[in-house]
Amino acid sequence: MKLLKYGLLPIAATLMAMPALAQAPASVTVTVDTGKPGAKIEPAVYGQFAEHLGRGIYEGIWVGTDSKIPNTNGYRNDVLAALKHIKVPVVRWPGGCFADEYDWRDGIGPSAKRPVRINRHWGGVTEDNAFGTHEFMNYSEMLGTDAYVAGNMGSMSPRDMSQWMEYMTAEKGSLAEERKKNGREKPWAVKYFGVGNETWGCGGSMRPEYSADLHRRYQEFVNPPAGKKLIKVASGSNGSDYNFTDVMMREAGNKMNALSVHYYTLPTGNWDKKGAATGFSEDEWASTLSRATFMDELITKHEAMMDKHDPEKKVALYVDEWGTWYDQESGSTPGFLYQQSSLRDAEVAALTLNIFHRHTDRVKMANIAQMINVLQAMILTDKGRMILTPTYHVFDMYVPFQGATPYAADVKGPTYEKAGFKLPMVDVSAARGTDGKLYLSLTNTDPNKAARVTTNLSGNARGRILTGPAIDTHNTFDQPNTIQPAVYSARSSGGKLTFDLPAKSIVVVAVE
Repeated sequence: MKLLKYGLLPIAATLMAMPALAQAPASVTVTVDTGKPGAKIEPAVYGQFAEHLGRGIYEGIWVGTDSKIPNTNGYRNDVLAALKHIKVPVVRWPGGCFADEYDWRDGIGPSAKRPVRINRHWGGVTEDNAFGTHEFMNYSEMLGTDAYVAGNMGSMSPRDMSQWMEYMTAEKGSLAEERKKNGREKPWAVKYFGVGNETWGCGGSMRPEYSADLHRRYQEFVNPPAGKKLIKVASGSNGSDYNFTDVMMREAGNKMNALSVHYYTLPTGNWDKKGAATGFSEDEWASTLSRATFMDELITKHEAMMDKHDPEKKVALYVDEWGTWYDQESGSTPGFLYQQSSLRDAEVAALTLNIFHRHTDRVKMANIAQMINVLQAMILTDKGRMILTPTYHVFDMYVPFQGATPYAADVKGPTYEKAGFKLPMVDVSAARGTDGKLYLSLTNTDPNKAARVTTNLSGNARGRILTGPAIDTHNTFDQPNTIQPAVYSARSSGGKLTFDLPAKSIVVVAVE
């Protein structure tokens, strides 16, 4: 694909944001403190989520061996290659709410003999269980990612959960022999296991006290083979329910390795009418970005609850469901949660990932919802066709931050204000990559005005920029490359590294 070149000159830097030419760029200063490194940015912060929902699994990942869509053992090749490219570190499966009714035995054995169930949560469609434990675990190996398996604490017994773990990881015994009979000789490596999902809602409508008691009970029976490590994840809070976190940590904090929290960004804040994925106004651009940055307050307050009971920070916080949630696309199957992804979603992704970078002492994993064809997806498919979304491009640009060491970045500049919402015009994250290079991400949230960012750094910078002519710029199957990263460079001015950021843009660079 052909990449445009963006440099320091305003005319080049604002080529795709013409309205910004009418006014002088805003002045922003950034001070990066390389003397105070934070805890490592765990690669798992860039995790994905693949639920049996809509076309996320079927068509998204799995097409079957008899499909005309190019595939390897039933897994579509184009999607696999695209996911490998962004170095997906972990995938959470099979849900979500689907996990709370999932019987793992439905998804093993000969495909033709697997039972057909009703996916009650997502559209009431039939689920033939063609994609089960073997298919997911083998896919994780093909993708080179860690498996995060979500167990059913909502409607199954501790023994069922225990036997599923044994089936996947045991070297010997009856369940290991059953696995071998079903085609897998060697045990799989299961790094993460979710002891339930959304126990406050579709996972059982539990009070936190009851959820904590059940977690204590169930986790006792979920164990890997001797000598193997398993990270046990407790089902945590819905958004800002800080009491749920407080109770879980007080009553069961010593029986977990991590605690989850879920938070979705809605333009309107109204679940009954969330707002459209495209064709939205600037008011909804502002409301969406502002609501996305609430993630920082959310994490800070959940961390405070955790610190009360775990001052040594032994228990990690996993934001294992996050992203934008809009009214699904007109004409799509009800309950499939299919939505377009635009430049606005890219900004939400960048702002959110930057927030995770600021909380690395607790936030050790995050899983965007969801990987393919559902909510804020990396990839959209239409039978044999595939497009990469702006969110995918952000994850691609941010790959150098996986495993990097973050630094504090102090930003001084104007705010972007619209429709009663206010947030910093420019957001910045800085980190030292595993390759030794200093990486910066810079996001201009203002859709109308460019910014000139002066830093305390020297030298030159090279990387990529993502922007577009409209706030809802997006890719379609007929025009798959409407929005994609372009080459970007910056250099020192007066001894200080300076960046020209077009309106509504995201830049990631390495400082040389």
